[in-house]
Amino acid sequence: MSLAIDDPTPSAPACADDGTWLACIECEETFAPFEAVRYTCDECDGLLEVRYANPPTFEDFGEGADSEGPDRGVWRYREALPFDLGVTLPEGGTPLHRVPRIEEAVGVEALRIKHEGMNPTGSFKDRGMTVGVRVAKELGVDALACASTGNTSAALAAYGGRGDMQTLVLLPKGKVAAGKIAQASLHGARILEVDGNFDACLDIVQELAARGEVYLLNSLNPFRLEGQKTIGFEILEEFHADYGVYPDRIVLPVGNAGNTSAIYKGFRELVQSGALDPEDVPKLTGVQAEGAAPMVEAIEEGADEVRRWEQVETRATAIRIGNPVNAPKALPGIRNTGGTAIAVSDVEITAAQRHLAVEGVGVEPASAASLAGLKKLRRQGVVDDDERVVCLTTGHLLKDPDAAYEAGGDPEPVPNDVDAVLKHIRG
Repeated sequence: MSLAIDDPTPSAPACADDGTWLACIECEETFAPFEAVRYTCDECDGLLEVRYANPPTFEDFGEGADSEGPDRGVWRYREALPFDLGVTLPEGGTPLHRVPRIEEAVGVEALRIKHEGMNPTGSFKDRGMTVGVRVAKELGVDALACASTGNTSAALAAYGGRGDMQTLVLLPKGKVAAGKIAQASLHGARILEVDGNFDACLDIVQELAARGEVYLLNSLNPFRLEGQKTIGFEILEEFHADYGVYPDRIVLPVGNAGNTSAIYKGFRELVQSGALDPEDVPKLTGVQAEGAAPMVEAIEEGADEVRRWEQVETRATAIRIGNPVNAPKALPGIRNTGGTAIAVSDVEITAAQRHLAVEGVGVEPASAASLAGLKKLRRQGVVDDDERVVCLTTGHLLKDPDAAYEAGGDPEPVPNDVDAVLKHIRG
């Protein structure tokens, strides 16, 4: 199949700074990247994208690592990023797990699990924050802020603290897992609980940013997505090293749709540089919870825009989002790669979480949505048995210990006696 991968890198405009600039995805207006704080287009308010005069090849990755930077993780890909190194903990370089029993049960040729929960604060958000906080320093701002379902707040607090910057996080009251609030608190963030959902929190943070009170580091910020695109680079390199081919499909959870957008952008850059053949671009396949599935609705209806869901609910708190801000970038990513999107129930998510745990891969509920979606697509015949698939899991099991406890088995009380213990475990 010939994939419609558009060229993201026209000749550099006059405002480019050292080969890097910002471009509006709607009207193609361009801006110098660090002359001012900017999140959306001045002309049409469209989403912005970071672009490069010389997009990367695989040979560029890790260049100069011995003397100038790390040879693994996000900053291995510095030739594809705005800077050579950021505020780092470090991040990236996460495992691509083999899961042979799940692979057999799902019935695909190959299945690997990319476990982003192994990042420093336990989620993929660290990839974006290492770049985003570095950009904040370049712009000279000192107060960072985000709206969060939990993981963004933890990453912002950790990287903001590392960068000696003030951090403010807005969370939907009573809707964020305790483990994530604890991280943000311990790393020194000021936490505000809003009487509303995540989308209401983001509305407030965007207004604070528009007034110049804070520097916004949600995925509306185009620089944050630059760090997240390295997930796709790692998947391609690691999978190819093991199988000699690239995966046919990448299945990933969708909340604000940042990862879908970022990975697609990274693939487009590799296609533009000639490093990746369009035929080898994996199908991007998004998975949402049934109670928070505006992207799935748009894909199923063939809509060009996503309808905002005012009421959303799912136990997968990290993707409990009704207005994915990156939808204008993510919808083309799914469609142009030949992918799709599907919604799964909380019951299916919990079953997938248990299935991953049996293989030793501990993830929070939202992460397990990717495997739940793959299983459902196999049952529907959308995914073929000869496909090679990577499921992205985005957060660690301990991000939501209450959900993990509920998904697991109950402790069994026994007397303080060896013979009684043996009798109990034998039956």
